[in-house]
Amino acid sequence: QGQLVESGGGLAQAGGSLRLSCTASGDIGRINAMGWYRQAPGKERELVALIFGGGSMKYADSVEGRFTISRESAKNTVYLQMDSLRPEDTAVYYCRLVTLNLNVWGQGTLVTVSS
Repeated sequence: QGQLVESGGGLAQAGGSLRLSCTASGDIGRINAMGWYRQAPGKERELVALIFGGGSMKYADSVEGRFTISRESAKNTVYLQMDSLRPEDTAVYYCRLVTLNLNVWGQGTLVTVSS
């Protein structure tokens, strides 16, 4: 079973930046995809950014050009660099890991953006 440890959430002002990280541990095998989702109060969880095993990436339209996902494969770690933050980016951000046999979610980290 894999486990995910997230870090980097917190409070930022509009226009500011934060960086999230997520590290997978355990017997996870080859990673098919790893990335970030978010859930704002009263809303459904939505995709933010994913990076696939082959290196391709997918972003939500709302964060394209402001957020950057990257990975450090040797450490089974993905990062989400969030720039030009907006109040509407406020949410709990969840890391997700998908392998052939696993679909694991992190515990979530809160990001709050003040106007």
